[in-house]
Amino acid sequence: MTTVTHPVPTSDAIATPWASEQTITCRDDRVGLRAIIAIDDTTLGPGFGGVRYRAYPSTEAAAREAQRLAAAMTLKHALAELPYGGAKSVVVLDGDAPAPGSPERRALFARFGEMIARTAGSYVPGVDMGTLLEDMQTIRDDGGARAFCDEVSPSPFTARGVYAAMRAAAVHHHGEGGLSGLRVVVQGIGSVGEEVARLAHGDGARVTLADIDTARAQALATELGGDTVPTEAAPFTEADVFAPCAVARVVTRDSIDRLPARIIAGAANDTLDSPDCAGALQAAGITFVPDFVANAGGVIQVHGGVAGWSPEETLAAIDRIGERVTGLLAAAEAEGITPVEAALRRADAALGRTVVR
Repeated sequence: MTTVTHPVPTSDAIATPWASEQTITCRDDRVGLRAIIAIDDTTLGPGFGGVRYRAYPSTEAAAREAQRLAAAMTLKHALAELPYGGAKSVVVLDGDAPAPGSPERRALFARFGEMIARTAGSYVPGVDMGTLLEDMQTIRDDGGARAFCDEVSPSPFTARGVYAAMRAAAVHHHGEGGLSGLRVVVQGIGSVGEEVARLAHGDGARVTLADIDTARAQALATELGGDTVPTEAAPFTEADVFAPCAVARVVTRDSIDRLPARIIAGAANDTLDSPDCAGALQAAGITFVPDFVANAGGVIQVHGGVAGWSPEETLAAIDRIGERVTGLLAAAEAEGITPVEAALRRADAALGRTVVR
């Protein structure tokens, strides 16, 4: 498994007192619990979003991340036409994390589950950075809260959605050839990035891979007949498509002039460092697929499991991400707006309000 660093956000664009429907702080000194639940919007259904378990430099930073990620989940569900709102929670890690299965860890997540249960179903948690399936089972079984405890890995489904988005963008930009003959740079060869690379290769793309685990990247590159570059060089490597599948906020205003790829579509959340990057990318002639559209395959798979969809129905729903991207790019072009703005306008219509820009 690839380990990546996820920087704590410093922008206060979403970290305002009224950013979410509810922002709940949770504390129990007996088990060392400090947590924040952000329920961004429940217009479409209960707020669904993962539980992050990591260290934060301050309570403010933890709250900011929870609110920001909850807002992103609102957009993801709205654009994927799923019956969920957006939510997220963070459990603040102080020191070393208790070992999986230990009494200390079970007590922590059982108590957190009790506090989640007080939301009366407005927040439904799932696995995220630093948490495990068994933590969700503890939240459900010992804490009495509803939780998504799907034992199927969402990674292949997330990757399939990213591939569908990438291919749709390639057709929009280059014509019906799809990815055939194009060079795709994948940054981050974890479980999602690896599958994205395989799917792109299977569609005729030449792949270049980048990961902090250089041995893993090289092994996959050898298998697929591709090559590797250092992780930090990936955005600036000659390519037709750049697929960020690791760290957030990899595209900054200062970097846009140095990006050779004409298409950016990946699995990483918060690809853009700031909202004005979307306009700058458009001005530079770069087609950007909003990450909250491209990486929705995992949540679609989770919903498919809950709804009792057949495997074929689930895959068809994920493949429709490509159709959504086609529609967004066409609308953006026709209206003279960015793909991000086109996506946000669809979210506005679904939610009956103007989402944060």
